[in-house]
Amino acid sequence: MRNKANTAAAMSLVVLSSILMLCVAPAAAQSIRSKTIVIREAQHDVSPMLGEMLKGANVQELAVAPVGTTAGVNFDGIAPGIENGTSNPDVNGSVGPTQYVQWQNTIGGVTGSTSTGQVAVWNKSGTLTMGPFQEKALWRNFAGPCSTSLSLQNIVEYDKAANVWVFVRHVYPTTAPNYLCFAVSQGSSVTPTTKFNRYAYALSSDQMDYPRLGIWPDAFYMSFNLLTETNPHTFINPMVCAFDRNGMIAGTANPVSVCFTPSTKLSTLLPSDLDGATPPPVGSPNYYLNLDTNSVDLWQFHVDFTTPANSTFTGPTNILVPPFLQACSGRKGVCVPQLGTGTGGVGYLSSWSDRLMSRLAYRNFGDHESLLASHTVNPLSTAYAAIRWYEIRSPGTTPVVYQASTWQPDGTSRWLMSMAMDKVGDIAVGYSESSSTQYPAIAYTGQVPTDPLNTLESPENIISPACPAGQACNQVYNPSWGTYSSMSVDPVDDCTFWYTNQYYIQQGSKIWNTRIASFKFPSCQ
Repeated sequence: MRNKANTAAAMSLVVLSSILMLCVAPAAAQSIRSKTIVIREAQHDVSPMLGEMLKGANVQELAVAPVGTTAGVNFDGIAPGIENGTSNPDVNGSVGPTQYVQWQNTIGGVTGSTSTGQVAVWNKSGTLTMGPFQEKALWRNFAGPCSTSLSLQNIVEYDKAANVWVFVRHVYPTTAPNYLCFAVSQGSSVTPTTKFNRYAYALSSDQMDYPRLGIWPDAFYMSFNLLTETNPHTFINPMVCAFDRNGMIAGTANPVSVCFTPSTKLSTLLPSDLDGATPPPVGSPNYYLNLDTNSVDLWQFHVDFTTPANSTFTGPTNILVPPFLQACSGRKGVCVPQLGTGTGGVGYLSSWSDRLMSRLAYRNFGDHESLLASHTVNPLSTAYAAIRWYEIRSPGTTPVVYQASTWQPDGTSRWLMSMAMDKVGDIAVGYSESSSTQYPAIAYTGQVPTDPLNTLESPENIISPACPAGQACNQVYNPSWGTYSSMSVDPVDDCTFWYTNQYYIQQGSKIWNTRIASFKFPSCQ
């Protein structure tokens, strides 16, 4: 990964990015006070031990054969193994002190008549230690929709400051409102003896889509896109919420949430998510970022759980970035080719280029603060989709695009990315890639502080297995290709990156596999 592609096109992009990287439109921030919404918990409890909740559950066993790499471990995660899984695994995962936990979207047919997402736990050698088990098991015997209703786009993350696991499940009962369900572990591991502090919040009568989580010292910050309940769903506005993190970690009764519905028609406001051992400055707000026209918008959420009416959600500050076009005309736009496109039911894949990709990774280095953001663009070349990424510094004062680039070293399309930064400033970005001459694969690249600004290293590393000889490994009859992947940083050394995404090892419409791999840069020790 140390050789750079040194083409004239790449140099032109560096020059363009350098010219525009300091451009910040000084739009005056306005305080969004569209009525502070205070939501009390609908219920809470402390769960039985996880092993007790799993008794009697229909558990699908997973055969895992860890494959060692020079970078770290590289092994298969959860896979449906059946044709009637969901088309969007929406795989996400996180790494803790001794474990990696992965959670993916609904798998139909695995548990009989009931569809459910799956959770699995591995040690850091890639050995499966628990699961896959039904996500509903985390809320077993917890009365209400958290243990009974269907859900999509769930989130698991390790809270590095509190040393607990946070599971967030969005459920949509047959009748409104929509619920958000939390399960916060009592301890730093997920084992049969683990108990969870569980909470349910009835949030909105509108459809809540694309929930995103940011862990911050004072709260669990989240965002949603509110849609009409009637089908076809249409976008109404975003919703942002802060949940009493300290109260849920302690297991107290009735920790509140404070929400706002900003008056913007731009969707998917990502909350900042803390990496590293250094917290943000005392009193720092949580930062939200969303995609705008040739720019991004920065917002600030100050929450006051003692006097919720004093909470504010202010912005936006509009930050100019190098001009771009959304890939595939935005949203689910379908244009990403795969090997065999146009034959045998093999079609193009969706890009989800209308939004920033998860996570909005935040790190405080003491002398500066950094946010990493990315989205999918049309590179106006032989590729159909490319990765646009940014490092934004000084979000609490005068935000500036410190560096920006479009990653498109050749004619291959790249999308569905996730980024993070280690303790010395190394950047890693993992993503899907595909072309008319290549089956969809999982890859990553990155940057070290000694690399030129606005560049990522080339060539990239492929971490998904090669398609077996004589076999097709493409998705047929369905354009959906997930909506996010997940990059996290090991809390033990603050150097090792862990990445998970989806791929196909056979041809089908919903027979995806997932992969989990770790790696680190030599500059981080």
